[in-house]
Amino acid sequence: MKFHLITVTAFSQNCSLIWCTKTNQAALVDPGGEAAKIIREVSDKGVLVTQILLTHGHLDHVGAAAELAAHYQVPVIGPQKEDQFLLDALPTQSQMFGLDHCDPLTPDTWLEEGDTVNVGEEVLSVLHCPGHTPGHIVFINDKARLAVSGDVIFKGGVGRSDFPHGDHQALIHSIKAKLLPLGDDIVFIPGHGPMSDFGYERKNNPFLQDEQPVW
Repeated sequence: MKFHLITVTAFSQNCSLIWCTKTNQAALVDPGGEAAKIIREVSDKGVLVTQILLTHGHLDHVGAAAELAAHYQVPVIGPQKEDQFLLDALPTQSQMFGLDHCDPLTPDTWLEEGDTVNVGEEVLSVLHCPGHTPGHIVFINDKARLAVSGDVIFKGGVGRSDFPHGDHQALIHSIKAKLLPLGDDIVFIPGHGPMSDFGYERKNNPFLQDEQPVW
């Protein structure tokens, strides 16, 4: 699996273009905005977008999803259904953050922990990792040792939990009980900022040092 990061919106959000090198089929993960820019960069890579994947329902991760789904005539898949209230409130979110109006969005398919998504011949497993939002999911490609983690974990940080239905303890549990056990060698693409790996964060992320361990 190959990937290319497209940074969009004033929030410097990482939209991930991931694709299968054997089939050239691709997915766009968390297209937060600037659809025209995303379309140009997809065209430059010469891949075929077959689906839009969402990690969670915040505007800066889904703002261009409907437009791109219509452009490529592909389904929107994810997040977990507990984020429906956020997708229903996208008009309010866009007004709150001073961004372009965004209509409510209903995915074609909700995802649950244990589901898998195929991108060509590549397989993404789905982990439900609540805390930043209640329906947040993370995509794992075990073969490439790659995670697309949305706003659960960052290099040196973790996702905010002060939004509606956020839960800091649930967030730390998601990281320690579900992500870190996958292995120190897994590299992750966060929703914002530079990439990192679970081993570095396990040893150095200050938010993961002062909490009680998860057994």
